[in-house]
Amino acid sequence: MRLDGMAITLLGIPHDCNSSFLAGAAKAPEEVRVALVSDSANMFCESGHDLADPELFRSVGDVPLAHMEGQVAYDAIHKAVGEHLTGGGQVIGIGGDHSVTYPAAMAHTEHLGRLSILHFDAHPDLYDNFEGNPFSHASPFARLMESGRIDRLVQIGIRTLNDHQREQAARYGVEQHEMRDLSGIGQIAFSGPVYVSVDLDALDPAYAPGVSHHEPGGMSVRRIIDCIHQIGGKVIGGDIVEYNPVRDINGMTARVAAKLVKELAGRMIDDNRS
Repeated sequence: MRLDGMAITLLGIPHDCNSSFLAGAAKAPEEVRVALVSDSANMFCESGHDLADPELFRSVGDVPLAHMEGQVAYDAIHKAVGEHLTGGGQVIGIGGDHSVTYPAAMAHTEHLGRLSILHFDAHPDLYDNFEGNPFSHASPFARLMESGRIDRLVQIGIRTLNDHQREQAARYGVEQHEMRDLSGIGQIAFSGPVYVSVDLDALDPAYAPGVSHHEPGGMSVRRIIDCIHQIGGKVIGGDIVEYNPVRDINGMTARVAAKLVKELAGRMIDDNRS
C-alpha cells in the first residue's frame, strides 16, 4: 500500500540545549538512523509494511541546528517540520530533548488544525518555568496546552509527579495514566488527529539505559508498542525523544528507538489506508 506518492518523513532534530541534567540527546538522530538500517534486522514493521520502500518511508537527515539556541532554534525546527507537512506529508521527528516537541507539534497544528497528543513519559513535562527556562525540556506540554490548539493531552507512564505538575495537569485538563495504575489505557480513544510523543524514559531503564534521566519502574517496550497499535484515533505524526547515546549500552536504546519509529510509521500507514 502506498501513500499516494507521499512518504512518511523521518526527520532528525539534534537539539539538546534545553536539557536540564545531562546533554547528549543532540547526538541521537544519527545513531537511531544507523540502528534502523542495521543488518541485524529488516525494515518491516509488525503490520507488514516494508519501510525500505521510499514511497512509504524516507529519511531526510537532520534539521541544521548547529550553534542555534532559543527562539532561533525553535523557528528552524518549526519551519523544517512545516515544510515536510506541506502538501499532505507526514513527519516522525527524532530528537533531541523533549523541548523539540513544542515547535514540531505546533507546526502540525498549523497544517492540520487542532489535534490531540498521546504522550509516553516518566515525567509530565508540564512545568510553567523550569529553572528559569520556560522552554525547558521539562515544559513543552505547558507551552502546548496554553497555545489553545490542543484538544486533549493524554499522558501514559508518569511516575514523578510533584505538587506543581499536579496543579498544572488540573489547570489544563490533562488526562494522566500514572505508572502505578495503567488499567485504563486499553480504553483510550481519540475522535480526531493524534500526535504521538515518546520520551524513551517512559520505559524502565532496563529496556532503555541510554537516557539522561533513569527512572525505575517504567513501561516495557512491548507495552508501548501495543498502545501505539491499539489506541483509538488517527495517528498523523509524532516524535521519539530523549535518547542519549552517551549513556547507552551496546546500542540497546538506539535499537529500541528504531523499533518504535518502525511501529509508529506502520500505524500511520494503516491510518492513512483506513
